[in-house]
Amino acid sequence: MNDGIMDPMKTIIKKVDPNQIDEKVILEAGNILKQGGLVAFPTETVYGLGANALDEEAAKKTYAAKGRPSDNPLIVHIADMQALEEIAVNIPPETEELAFHFWPGPLTMIFEKSGQVPYGTTGGLDTVAVRMPSDVIARELILAAGGFVSAPSANTSGRPSPTTAQHVQEDLDGKIEMILDGGSVDIGLESTILDMTVTPPMILRPGAVTVDMLEKVIGPVSVDETILGSESDQAPKAPGMKYRHYAPKAKLTIVEGTLREEVLAIRQLAYAAFREGKKIGIIATNETEIFYTHGLVKNIGSRENDKTIARNLYAVLREFDEEDVSEIYSESFAVQGIGNAIMNRLEKAAGHVRIFAAPIVKQQKYRRIIFLSNTDTSRGPMAAGLLKHQDLNQEYTIDSRGLVVLFPEPANQKAEAIMKSGQMTLEGHSSIALSADDLQEDTLILTMEDSQKWKVVSEYENIKNVYTLNEFTEDNTEIPNPYGQPLTAYGECYEIITKLIEKLTNKLNTFTQGGE
Repeated sequence: MNDGIMDPMKTIIKKVDPNQIDEKVILEAGNILKQGGLVAFPTETVYGLGANALDEEAAKKTYAAKGRPSDNPLIVHIADMQALEEIAVNIPPETEELAFHFWPGPLTMIFEKSGQVPYGTTGGLDTVAVRMPSDVIARELILAAGGFVSAPSANTSGRPSPTTAQHVQEDLDGKIEMILDGGSVDIGLESTILDMTVTPPMILRPGAVTVDMLEKVIGPVSVDETILGSESDQAPKAPGMKYRHYAPKAKLTIVEGTLREEVLAIRQLAYAAFREGKKIGIIATNETEIFYTHGLVKNIGSRENDKTIARNLYAVLREFDEEDVSEIYSESFAVQGIGNAIMNRLEKAAGHVRIFAAPIVKQQKYRRIIFLSNTDTSRGPMAAGLLKHQDLNQEYTIDSRGLVVLFPEPANQKAEAIMKSGQMTLEGHSSIALSADDLQEDTLILTMEDSQKWKVVSEYENIKNVYTLNEFTEDNTEIPNPYGQPLTAYGECYEIITKLIEKLTNKLNTFTQGGE
C-alpha cells in the first residue's frame, strides 16, 4: 500500500458450506487474518470485512479498502464470553443476561475498552463495540484467527451493505485477500448496537434485536433520538451514526403517508418522470406491486412479514445501481419491531430526504375516468380509446362501462373499423356493466346522453362527479347513437367524440395548472 492507495491484488474466493465446513479453507483464512490481511465472511446480519482487531495496521487496511472514515468505529467479533473480558473493562452486570438471551446473535454491545484494543480499531474512542455472531462460518473463522476479528460491512463505504459474496466482490475485488462465500445471509440488516456505558443502556443503531426484546430482559432501554433524525456533528460512538450509509447511486426519496396515499403519490411521480423521459425506480411490496403502472418496480418483500423486507433491502438497492435509474421512490414502513431498523437504513440511504404523500395526492382531482353508454360496445369504448391516446399531464385509469350489459360482448365491428382508421383499436374490449364499485369519490363518470346520466343519479345515492361528456366539456354538440346505421354514421360519431375528447383533455390538464 502506498499513501493509502491499495495495491492491486488477486482476491481469492472460496465457497464454504455451513453444513460441512472445510477446515482447510477456514485455517487459510484465519492465517491471512493473523498475518494482518483482510478476509470478507458471512454473518447472520451482513457480510463482514474481517481483520485482526488487535492489530492497528490491519485496522488501517480495513479503512483503506472500504474508503471508510477512520473515526468510524469497527465492531470486534468474538466467539466466546472469555474473549469479552480480555477486551472490555467495567462490564455492567446486565451484560450476562443480555449475552445469555442474544449471544450468539445480532446484538452488538459497547463497553469501556481494555488496553489490548488499539485506538485504530475503536476510531479513537475509549469504548469498544463487541458482537458474538451466530453464523457458524463466522464463529469458526474468529477462532481460527485468534479470537478477535474486527468486521465492518464488507462494502465500499456509503454503498448498500453486502448480503451475498457477489456484493462483496463487486465492491472489494482486488482490494482484499479473500472472500468466504457462504451464500445469502439470514437477516440482511446490521446488528442492533446497545451502548452499555450509559444508564439506562441506549440503542445507537436499531436491528433485529428490538427495544421490546431488550426491555423484557433488563428493563428500561433508551433510544438515541437521532436514529430517525438528521446526521449528527458529534464523533460517532457506533458504526453508521454519522455518515450517509447504504446509499444507491441514484437519488432515493422516501414517500410518507397512509399506504394508499404513498402508492398514489408514487404513481403520480412515476408518471411525471415517464412523461419527461426519465427512468425511475420504485421500491414496492407484495401488497402494492400491482398498483404501479410506470417506472422500474422492485418488490422488496411482504408487509405481512417484515423480515423479508429487511433481508431484501440492500440487494434491491444494489439492483437499482445496475438499472441506471435517475431516481428511486420508496414506500415507508411501520416504525416498530425490525421496521425501525428498516426505516433507519432507508433514511440513511436517502440522506434523510423524504416527502409527504398527501399534498401530492391532493393535486389530482380525478384518478379514474369512466365513459358510460348503454351497451358499452361503441361510443363509450371509442371515447375511452381516444382519451388514452391524448397527452395528459396526469395519469388516469380510463375505462368504459354500460348501463345494459346482460353478458360480455366485444366492441361493435363498425366502431372497431373506425378506430382502426385512426390507428387505434378496440381489439380485446369486452363490455362490462356499471356497478356501485365504479362510483368512487375520485372517479369521473361521463355519459354519452342526458338520460344515462339521470338513470345513474336516480339509481345510486350520494353520487358525485356524473356528467354528460358534452356538459363537462361545455359543448352543446350532442353525441349521436350510430347503432344499426351505416359505417358513415360511426365515422360522424367518431369525429364528434374526437372534438369533445380534445376539449376534455384541455380541461383535465388545467387541473394541474391551478385550475378548478
